[in-house]
Amino acid sequence: MTGGTDTSDAGIQVSLLTGFLGSGKTTLLNRLLRHPDMAETAVLVNEFGDIGIDHLLVEQVDEDMVQLTTGCLCCAVQGDLTRALRELFLKRVKGDVTQFRRVLIETTGLADPAPVIHTLMNDPVIATRYFLDGVITTVDAVHGAGQLARHPESRKQAAVADRIVITKTDLAERDAVAGLEAALKSLNPAAPVIHAVMGDVAPDRLFGCGLYDPATKSFDVRRWLREEAYSGDHAGHDHDHDHGHGAHRHASDIQAFCMTYDEAIEWPAFVAWIQTLITHKGENLLRIKGLVNIAGEDQPIAIHGVQHVFHSPVRLPAWPGEDRRSRIVFITRDIEPAVIRSSLDALQQAAKETAG
Repeated sequence: MTGGTDTSDAGIQVSLLTGFLGSGKTTLLNRLLRHPDMAETAVLVNEFGDIGIDHLLVEQVDEDMVQLTTGCLCCAVQGDLTRALRELFLKRVKGDVTQFRRVLIETTGLADPAPVIHTLMNDPVIATRYFLDGVITTVDAVHGAGQLARHPESRKQAAVADRIVITKTDLAERDAVAGLEAALKSLNPAAPVIHAVMGDVAPDRLFGCGLYDPATKSFDVRRWLREEAYSGDHAGHDHDHDHGHGAHRHASDIQAFCMTYDEAIEWPAFVAWIQTLITHKGENLLRIKGLVNIAGEDQPIAIHGVQHVFHSPVRLPAWPGEDRRSRIVFITRDIEPAVIRSSLDALQQAAKETAG
């Protein structure tokens, strides 16, 4: 992990569509494919047969790719996602396919979203051409509460989401939907929850989750971080940082909270802290997003990580407001917030003593 990098052209935005078995991903995708706002979108699916696009078919580009009337490019991923994304970009450069500006990847129902996110962050070729916009997770209004309770895959899919779509709300009791929404908020307070019947959701409610907004060619920190969603509970204020903005629990394994730090952080301490967390707790660091005030820097650094993998830090042009505190959002599994806070405290103190 090195110093922050400037980002002026983030590339092609990628969204990941995930959700547990039977949660309505395919229904949602079918409706999206019919929407005119999905023009300039490439959709990667496992099988064409699952998404009922025959009557929308305009042109067979090749055996694994079709063009739809809405302008969508629909691609069947045969095996390796890395290879599929590289080949898709090459076809775009050559002019063999439309100049898509967005990619939507549908996963299987039991898929862990982390490996796909890791591919986008880790592969040097892909990382320079694509960037993660967000994770969209579907949850079944009828069976979702039980799946969250019984299946760790379902909880993880909801915990890492940037947008959560509750499907089949017309088939569930109002109280059951409200209870499910409360459970999802405890897992992931910042993700907007959208209700959908038969997959009817406008694309603009699902996309545009990332730090960088290609439409305005600027960074939207408030929309991306949403740290205010974690401030429902306040557990006190210590000498230089908050000890717990909103530690939300679901069952006993996943917690979501925002840590704030008033004092500028020494860069060596920050790097050592992140590396220590990755080494010892990486599997259970489901997601980290933050805005960090580094000592000696006028501009803030944005960080984003999923488990063992972190994006290169991004140096933003300016702070989004007058508040210059570091704010770091965590969604963790089986890690107490105090462990994370105390580790940064110790490394920060050691860095100051070394510098002094």
